[in-house]
Amino acid sequence: MNRRTIVVALIFISVGIAFLIKLFILQVYDPSYKYSAESNTRREIINYPARGLVFDRNGKLIVSNQANYDLMVVPRELKKMDTLSFCRGLNISKDELKELFREMRSKLKRRKISSIKPSVFYKQLSAEQYGYLQEKLYKFDGFFVQRRTLRKYEYPNAGHILGYIGEVGQSTINEDDYYITGDYHGINGIESTYEKFLRGKKGYEYVLVDVHGREKGAFRDGHFDIPAEAGKDISLSIDIELQKYGEELMANKIGSIVAIEPATGEILTMISAPTYDPSLFVGKKRAANFATLNQDTLMPLFNRPIMALYPPGSTFKPLNALIGLQEGVITPESKYECYMGYSVGSFHLGCHSHYSPLDLRHSISNSCNAYYCHVFRNIIDQSKNSSVQDGFELWKNYLVRFGFGYKLGVDFANEKRGFVPNHKTYDKIYNKSWSSLTVVSLAIGQGELLATPMQIANLGATIANKGRFYTPHIIKGIENDTIPSKYKTIRETNVDSTHFRPIIEGMELAVWGSDGNTAGIARIPDIRICGKTGTAENPHGEDHSVFVAFAPKEDPKIAIAVYVENGGYGSRYAAPIASLMVEKYLKNEIHPTRKWLEKRMLEGDLIHASE
Repeated sequence: MNRRTIVVALIFISVGIAFLIKLFILQVYDPSYKYSAESNTRREIINYPARGLVFDRNGKLIVSNQANYDLMVVPRELKKMDTLSFCRGLNISKDELKELFREMRSKLKRRKISSIKPSVFYKQLSAEQYGYLQEKLYKFDGFFVQRRTLRKYEYPNAGHILGYIGEVGQSTINEDDYYITGDYHGINGIESTYEKFLRGKKGYEYVLVDVHGREKGAFRDGHFDIPAEAGKDISLSIDIELQKYGEELMANKIGSIVAIEPATGEILTMISAPTYDPSLFVGKKRAANFATLNQDTLMPLFNRPIMALYPPGSTFKPLNALIGLQEGVITPESKYECYMGYSVGSFHLGCHSHYSPLDLRHSISNSCNAYYCHVFRNIIDQSKNSSVQDGFELWKNYLVRFGFGYKLGVDFANEKRGFVPNHKTYDKIYNKSWSSLTVVSLAIGQGELLATPMQIANLGATIANKGRFYTPHIIKGIENDTIPSKYKTIRETNVDSTHFRPIIEGMELAVWGSDGNTAGIARIPDIRICGKTGTAENPHGEDHSVFVAFAPKEDPKIAIAVYVENGGYGSRYAAPIASLMVEKYLKNEIHPTRKWLEKRMLEGDLIHASE
């Protein structure tokens, strides 16, 4: 053979060897091309896990799941179809169907969905729609039904605690690659806080489909399928029956109730009024119901226990007394005169009528304003402070240690911090020319001071514990897991435990004292309740009724704070409601001698009375 023939032969041999090697790689070493071809005849179905169940502290089921189905579409597989039959199956008009296709094309254009991957076409099929489509779906190329679960609420209560489920936004998808367009997640409440425990893990199933999109069996005998993992069940610290009772007491009122177990920091109930039924946010009417509630002028979506800011009023006086005792500027025997208020020169801060002078215990039971003006000024102006600014910061730092001025850290994302001014606040307002008298309204929980009902309830728990508390929390247990460690860590104040005895005795006298008690209406047979009334000033109408309490006096099981907006003085609404809640929790029933009080609170209407 000549040289040219040899060269041509070598070229053909080389090409043949190259093809053989490539064929070996494709068929033996790397079968990805084969799988790619197979993917044209297979469908990936996401098996969404059941969300974890939610129980109350007594093991009662609060939130479960119910089956639901979405109609999915693979745009590339769509073909001409009988639109009339399709509309009949979904029970929608032709115009509505056109709008669904218009929305799909818009998402394709904006690359929100893929033409070759399934996406949601029609959400949350009814049972009738699902039944019809199961039989007729083979006629509609590119469509299939995917199973999901929706929440089912066993009680029409605790909406603000539970939160709700909604479709993920793009920002969530960008932050967490677990989610894709059309997925659902917890929007707020515990559904949001404990989303990663409740959501479980998605499963994936691969099935063979024919040219019409009909399923023809498992792909490769299910070798590549991944089973879904159900979400973890969680137990909440609330008592759902107590929650239900509290919501009944707060019907036709605006305000909140927060109850805490002092020994653990567990929230026993957290009521925001007006409230809403959590089942309103399930199903296709969710968006319409949300819009209605969101436009309601009474703001039922506003979570008042952790978001509303009020002056604490006289419920704050025990804390000022504790600071005074710790600083040594008063003793339990210290007495101050009250001449219908506190007067210095032309300045006068009023007080109600009571006998005078009073010692510390009776200053609490009688809620004397003048007494606490003296205590507050003694703290700020004591000789060890080099300036009013230094004295004020000393006082403010005590408040911070008791949980005021900053978020407590409860397991809800939208908690507010309240407001405790610092000396710079007044330096700016008064051009650095101010004194303890200028800000003396802080002595009685007024002025610029603001707190959430949760912070006031926590103050009650801290006094019950004689100076220590656990961060209030709603989680009690997580299936096969532990609750966050911060909820097991004790937080200490900077007031010695010995100083709490006269404060507790003063709060006991406020309910049980024979002379000048301000909360006698809160007495419960056989339960020694300790409390403090408050009247939070409201420039927009009648003052707010406030009460903080704990019981029993020895080994307290519950601490509670109640705010009733426009309810007037503390013993009018807040104290009775709080005492009924305490009795219900500790005794599980209301004593016959107090049924009249229960009836009055249940029927009390502060919303429609002014109409």
